[in-house]
This record gives sequence, C-alpha cells and structure tokens, in this order.
Amino acid sequence: MATDDERSRRAFLAATGATGVGLTAGCVTTTDEETSTDTETDGGGGGAGTEDDTPTATAEPTGPYTVGMVNSLTGSLSAFGQRNERGKELALSAVNEVGIGGRELRIVSEDSQSQSQSGVSAAQKLVNQDGVPFLIGAVGSGVSLAIYQSVIQGTDVVQLSQNSTSPDLTDFSGLLRMSPTGSTQSAALADIVAADGYDAVALAWVNNDYGQGLAEAFREAYDGDIVYDQSHDQGQSSYSSTVSEMAGSDADAWLFVTYQPEFTTMVQETFSNGYEAQFYGADSVAGPDVLANTPDGSLAGMKIVTPSAAVDQENYQSFASDFESAYGERPTSWSAFAYDCVVTAALTIATADEFTGAALSETVRDVTRPEGEAVFTFAEAMDVLGDDGDPSDVDYQGVSGPIDFDENGDPVGFLQVLTVDGGEYVQTDTVEG
Repeated sequence: MATDDERSRRAFLAATGATGVGLTAGCVTTTDEETSTDTETDGGGGGAGTEDDTPTATAEPTGPYTVGMVNSLTGSLSAFGQRNERGKELALSAVNEVGIGGRELRIVSEDSQSQSQSGVSAAQKLVNQDGVPFLIGAVGSGVSLAIYQSVIQGTDVVQLSQNSTSPDLTDFSGLLRMSPTGSTQSAALADIVAADGYDAVALAWVNNDYGQGLAEAFREAYDGDIVYDQSHDQGQSSYSSTVSEMAGSDADAWLFVTYQPEFTTMVQETFSNGYEAQFYGADSVAGPDVLANTPDGSLAGMKIVTPSAAVDQENYQSFASDFESAYGERPTSWSAFAYDCVVTAALTIATADEFTGAALSETVRDVTRPEGEAVFTFAEAMDVLGDDGDPSDVDYQGVSGPIDFDENGDPVGFLQVLTVDGGEYVQTDTVEG
C-alpha cells in the first residue's frame, strides 16, 4: 500500500506531467533526447525527481516509458509472432489514448527467430543496452526459459511471457506468463482421447521444453497405452520416419505436440502414404496456414485443445471487433494474450513508485488480483486509480479472461476444444484450466 507521502507525490506528478511524445511502436532506434528519458527511474505517474530547492514542472520527464518485447517474427513460431504484434499494437493504442501520468508507453520489439539462443541475444540487447525494466517475452517455452535463466534471473527485471505454455515454467516463480500452463491442455487431451474410446495412442513431440513438458504431462494424465513416444527436431525437410513409425505402432489415435510447419509436413506425408488415424493436437499445431497447406479432408475430425480467450466478455468482443476492422480477420487467443501483456505492463508502471525493475516487481501481480475492483479496460483502470490509487485497487480482467497470477507466476486459464469440420476449426467444447 502507498503511504500518504507517496500518494501526494503521485498527485503532484499527475498534475505536472506533460503529454508524451508520439512514437511508432516497435522502433528500435531513438534520438539522444528520447534515450535520456527512457532510463529515468520515475514512478508510474512520474519520478521523484532530483532534490532541489526550486523544483519545476519542466524537470519532470515527458518521454515515453520504454519496455521490451521478444517475439517470434521469423522461424517456426512466426505465425504466433504476427498475431502477437497485432495484439500489441491494439493494446498500445488503447494505453496511449489515455496515457500513463501524461506519458506514453513505447515497446521495443526484437526477434527471437523462434530459437533459444537468438531469443537470449534479443533479451540481452533489450536489458543490457536499452535498459528496459520490463520484458514481454517470449513465444516458445524454451526461448522464454532460456531468457529467464540467462538474462533475467538474479536481476530486478520483470519478465512476462505472452505465449509460453510448457508446464516446466511453473518451477520458475519469477517467470510470469499470460497463457495458462500446458499441463491443463495435456490433461484435457488425455480425457478427450479416452472419452473417444481409444486405449492406445501414438505420441509425437517436438524436442524442446515445450514438447517435453506437454508430453510428460500427457503421460501422467493418460490411463491408456502410449505405443509410440518419440521426439523430433524442428525444421526438418521430411518427417517420413516419424509418420511411418506412428503408423507401424498400430495406434488408431495420433497425438501431435509440435509446431505448425513441422505438423503440416507430417500431415502431407501421412496423406501421401495412405496412413489413416484419428488426429489430436496441442495448441501449436492449429492455424489457417495448416488448413491451407494440407490436402483436403486430411484433417477432418481432428481435435485440438488450445487456450481460450474470454470470448463472452464485452471487452473481448470489443477487442475482436477492433482487431477485425484493423486486420480483416478475427483474432486468436494468442493475440489476446499479447494484448493483455501490454495492458498489464502499463498498469504495473502506472501503480509503481518508480520506473525500475524492483518497483515494477512489487506491483505486477497485484493489478490483476481479485481483491481490487474489476476493470475491463485500461481506461477503466486508470479512472479507478485516479491520482493516488494503489495496485490492489484494481483487478484487471483481461480480454483473455481473469489473470490473477498465482505464486508460480501462472494465470487462471480457460481452454477450448476445436474440431476440424468442413475445412474449418469449430469450437465444440470448453474446459476450465
């Protein structure tokens, strides 16, 4: 809770803060003047300033608050990265329309190339060179974990992953994520496969933290026999040995925990060889490119479990309408997660005593806790906070649903079951995570 002195300081700063300059999100270069304001250690409404007998309003920083984002702009997860970018842009627009104590939010995006080492290099650039105290990233679970262990752990920098779902991330309480843990996906998949009457399954999983984590969670949840259980690497030109061994296992149910490009190749080779099975998949195999690049009917009846946004909430419907107007298509839950990362970062900054990693770490969990007043947009939250609000005064209900990070950094999550029908993904059920 803020002290009376802190509330007074926030009120003064809100009254004296100047309008933030307009900048293009994602730009990785700044002028010397902009750079000098990015590293100020001022609070959500501005900084404490320097001690001076004659303080003036002009001494207060007026440039944007700068945070970082590591995204998959290229590589196996680029389809997710593109959705992230679009969700990020809409959130930035909503935040900067209101402002944070008279200042804007700016996000510097760097490409992980969907690989751990490139992700670490991107994070090092953002943290060590740009000096960001808050990092959104990354998409792949292995990339997020590598960033945390190599760059974030042992520092005060806040890391909030937009899309990582591996159960392994639960073991690192300092690594927050917006999307729910994949252990709930695996449990739901185990239930669905069993309910469909299959007592044996062939399991193919990508050889990284994401694939290993979801595969292990499936093994623990599934009561039937796993008659094929093998990993595969990303980026291979052919997966003929994988699909032939799955077919040779005589399992009538095949479960894929991999990425869209790899899965697309597997489906093409399954079809060309005349293999048949009931397909199941984790979230990362679903996408319009998969449907477009696989033979007609080859995915008919496939069931996929994926994290769900709060599609019945008014704020999600408004977000979806804005997304469709801007990009000509409906958003996915991944866009919603990225949107909520940006709004959560903005609220964290708005309620922190200063713009430092240590101060932001103190508020990032509290702005989404159920003890506060439920708010559904950044504007609503700022109205509730006023000039002297505390992080515990608001409970941001994201467009992806309730967040409420637990002690492990995991959010409350909801899942949807998609079935491929008529060449489209059709929602056929929902599961609470």
